[in-house]
Amino acid sequence: MIDRKLPSESPICVCAAPVTLIGGAAIRSEDLAAALGHAPTLVAADGGADAALAQGLTPMAVVGDFDSISTDARRRLSPDILYEVFEQDSTDFDKALRRLEAPLILAVGFTGARLDHSLAVFHTLAARPDRRCLVIGDHDIVFLAPPRIALDLPAGARVSLFPMAEVSGRSEGLRWPIDGLRFHPAERIGTSNAAVGGPVGLEIERPALLVILPRGELAPTIAALLAAEARWDV
Repeated sequence: MIDRKLPSESPICVCAAPVTLIGGAAIRSEDLAAALGHAPTLVAADGGADAALAQGLTPMAVVGDFDSISTDARRRLSPDILYEVFEQDSTDFDKALRRLEAPLILAVGFTGARLDHSLAVFHTLAARPDRRCLVIGDHDIVFLAPPRIALDLPAGARVSLFPMAEVSGRSEGLRWPIDGLRFHPAERIGTSNAAVGGPVGLEIERPALLVILPRGELAPTIAALLAAEARWDV
């Protein structure tokens, strides 16, 4: 068993199957159930331990700086599953994400009322391109585009592309193709595009483009991310 104090990048979970990561923001039970249906292994980020216990679930591990987990949750959980990270330079989402190794991480409970928290989550998706992660919100799902992906989306499905840095790419199956465009967060963005029906193909030059889709497209998006073999070389 590894040291419960984690000053380094020691992994707490190396899994061959997808993992669900739960945070402390408001969570709809149906979103958590959907995530666990695809990724039954549950890990909590700090106060996400309280959210898991409130749903009658016990995570296999809890990681964070432990400034938001309740005293009651710490009492109810075995010390063997508590992994404390002693640094304040990153969010609990970042701390947990970089210590999970899995083909896909489904993150629930990380978006909500606080816009700064949501922005920090998007920053982490771009900063950790080696961790393939899908963030599930009430209305949207968000992930960092891999080098290549094919999404099976119905005609009219909203496909928003938001750059975290200057980036370009190619597309198939979008109402407004992105070929030849240079995206930049302060200049050109690609929100409110749409699928024309059938596969939506994206080829992106660097790990800097977020893909935002409707929550109802969760299952095909999970399948597409698992099927996308190409990964960023970081």
